[in-house]
Amino acid sequence: MATGSSLQDEYAPKSVCFGCGPANEKGLRIKSIVEGDRLVCDWRPEPYHHAFENILNGGITGTLMDCHSNWTAAYAMMKRDRSRTPRSTVTSEFWVKLLRPTPMDQTIHLSAQTLELKRDTAVVECTLDAGGKVRAMFRGTFVAVKQGHPAYARWR
Repeated sequence: MATGSSLQDEYAPKSVCFGCGPANEKGLRIKSIVEGDRLVCDWRPEPYHHAFENILNGGITGTLMDCHSNWTAAYAMMKRDRSRTPRSTVTSEFWVKLLRPTPMDQTIHLSAQTLELKRDTAVVECTLDAGGKVRAMFRGTFVAVKQGHPAYARWR
């Protein structure tokens, strides 16, 4: 992977995913960057992401964390398998704990790491920070899909 480029731009430039697809003009278009053993992402909300005045919508919070964590799982499998491309992974389950309101007037920082890695599954933990405070926590399980699944080879 090129230094400083996002996994999405490197491996899925034609992806139309609402959360992470570079080709979705109306999507969130997050950029997950490898930083040591974690993936990080800085993202800036737009006015239409409000829940109420200057506070980020909780559904957007969940989408940000889900997509970023999915890429964390795919990248962990790719590294483990010494592959040149990530496997197509999908969310099996997740939970989000919203700890405090997330302000809209500043950059939001995501940080995720893989906690458990099995043959075809990964458990990932993610935090969402704004203004130096953790605003939400996430834990999810992601599964690598096989040929025949609608998401198979979506990033290739």
